[in-house]
Amino acid sequence: MQLTITDSAALLYKKEIPLYDGDTIRLYVRVGGVGSGGFSVGIMKDLPTDTSFKIQKQGITFFVTEDDFWYLDGMTIQYDEDTGYLDFSNPRFSQLDHPEKHV
Repeated sequence: MQLTITDSAALLYKKEIPLYDGDTIRLYVRVGGVGSGGFSVGIMKDLPTDTSFKIQKQGITFFVTEDDFWYLDGMTIQYDEDTGYLDFSNPRFSQLDHPEKHV
């Protein structure tokens, strides 16, 4: 499992939720959403399990449980200052909202 969260993305999460040093955040596959009907990345405060993949950024532990590895493995989450939004990318999929593996 590989996941990249940039410092700027972690700082945005920390500011907007708000989060504090030592907090743990679960990243998971979210199905649905207004207008998309597809997949996206959800977040929630939660505690990791022994088998969770964990990454620490800016004092926060972000984690993914095994059930969501398929979608988040290889993903990069970064903050785009020009748009003011988080940018999610994963070279394994041509579209993240309706993922199909690249052949």
